[in-house]
Amino acid sequence: MSPAVAATVFALIFTAEFPDKTALASVILGTRYRSLYVFAGVAAAFALHAVIAVAAGSLIGELPGRFLKLIVGVVFLIGAIALSRGHTDLHEGPSLRNPPATSFMRVSAASFGVIMVAEFGDMTQIITANLAAKYHDPAAVLVGAVLALWAAAAAAILGGRGLVRVVPVKLIARLAVIIMAVFGVISITGAISG
Repeated sequence: MSPAVAATVFALIFTAEFPDKTALASVILGTRYRSLYVFAGVAAAFALHAVIAVAAGSLIGELPGRFLKLIVGVVFLIGAIALSRGHTDLHEGPSLRNPPATSFMRVSAASFGVIMVAEFGDMTQIITANLAAKYHDPAAVLVGAVLALWAAAAAAILGGRGLVRVVPVKLIARLAVIIMAVFGVISITGAISG
């Protein structure tokens, strides 16, 4: 397992996930229920999605090299375009007054369900599959993606509205767009130059 690949995956997935709809869902859940309960469900859902994405990416990785680079590059560019058009503003949301006393199983199961539904076919899942195909290091991609998704969820749940007062969501979204666009151009250039 390559630590450099895991770190690259972490950086890309974290910046792409934070302004995402699942981060918003984590913020909302975290403001309504106990943070640890929410994180348990969200973390389990993200781990399962990362496993699915890495498995899919490993299968895609068996394609011929030039064709694979072209697919990876196009998907990164599509992701950059989609992210640049669809980021969510988190400046408004529920307050952290008194979260209701609800059982661990109920809150974590609800959190798991929300993230499972919201994350299917999500940009970070597609990016994770692409990275697994690109790097041929499923363990590093899985570790980097899961840690990034967990870190983004923890930041969203715990930091919520306070974090976006310090780091604007638009800035985070723009950084993710730039990184994804650069990866896309590099992959497509590599496919064309052969």
